[in-house]
Amino acid sequence: MYFAALLARTEDGWEASDTELLDNVETLSDLADLAREASPDDDTVLVLIEQEDAWFGVVRVDGEDDPRIYVSDAAAAARSSYGEILLTDELLGREPGDDGPDLDALDLDGTEDGEDEDDDDGDEASGSAEAVPHSPVGDAEILDDLGVGSKELRSLDADALTAIAEALGASEVLETVR
Repeated sequence: MYFAALLARTEDGWEASDTELLDNVETLSDLADLAREASPDDDTVLVLIEQEDAWFGVVRVDGEDDPRIYVSDAAAAARSSYGEILLTDELLGREPGDDGPDLDALDLDGTEDGEDEDDDDGDEASGSAEAVPHSPVGDAEILDDLGVGSKELRSLDADALTAIAEALGASEVLETVR
């Protein structure tokens, strides 16, 4: 189960709204646009996403600046439709469009039974698996100026969004949309 919320910082404090990301968002640009709509004054907007105890992500949008992203477990997020939105090539350190081995280029018809498997060095397949680590990726300093340091952010696991909201002083507004 997923939970996603927008937290917009205003002069009166944080305002929260829940969102159905899959209905409105297909790309990171769509997500950034959605966040910007939540704050007409170009204030900071945080998009908080979690999938039960598997992973969480934070996207920070400050006005027209490029979104900043933090994902707690890239491999877990890669298996999720929400996570795929956040895991950009840049975030994963890949060249754009490099999604691993091209399955169309592989001969998978079973006619190569007699070939020695050691002939294929397997670098391409293993490189693809390593491109999505079982560890945090992104900007761990995304919330430093808001009271959640990078070390604290990396140490969060279950119920991370509640801990982030508490540090921001926004736990009550987050609970209203949970």
